[in-house]
Amino acid sequence: MKSPAGFWIRLGAALLDGLIIGIPLAFLSYLVTGDLNSSNPGDTWWVNGLSLLYAVLLPVRWHGYVVGKKLAGIRIVKADGSAVNVGTMLLRVLVGGLVYGITFGAALIASAIMVAARADKRSLHDLIAGTYVTSLPPAANEELNH
Repeated sequence: MKSPAGFWIRLGAALLDGLIIGIPLAFLSYLVTGDLNSSNPGDTWWVNGLSLLYAVLLPVRWHGYVVGKKLAGIRIVKADGSAVNVGTMLLRVLVGGLVYGITFGAALIASAIMVAARADKRSLHDLIAGTYVTSLPPAANEELNH
C-alpha cells in the first residue's frame, strides 16, 4: 500500500464532506419536510438514498474521490491500488455502516484508533471492503479508463 492517508487528513476530508454535502442535504430535507429532526424515518428516505448513492457511486466514477476527499487530496482505492467498483463501495459503506451501527459507535472509535495507529492506516470498513485511502493521484491509465 502506497502513501496511506492518516487520521487527520481523513478527518478533515470527512468534515469537508459534511459541510459541503451534508449541510445542504439537511437544508433540502428541511425544505421538503418542514422538520429538521423528523421522528418518522419515511420522511427522509430520499435523503438517505441520495447519501448512499453519493458515497457508493461517486468514488466509482470519480477515481475514488468524494468531494471532501478530492479537496483534501486523498482517495479510496482497493488494497492492490486498483480502482474501486460498486461492489467494493457497497461493502465499505453498507457493511461498514452496519458494523458501526450494531456496535453503537464503538467500532467507529476502534476504526479511528486503527487509522491513527496502524502502519497501513486502514480502518474497519477498509478491512471489510479490501480498500485503503491514499494520497496518490490516479494513474494515467486509470484516468483513461473513465
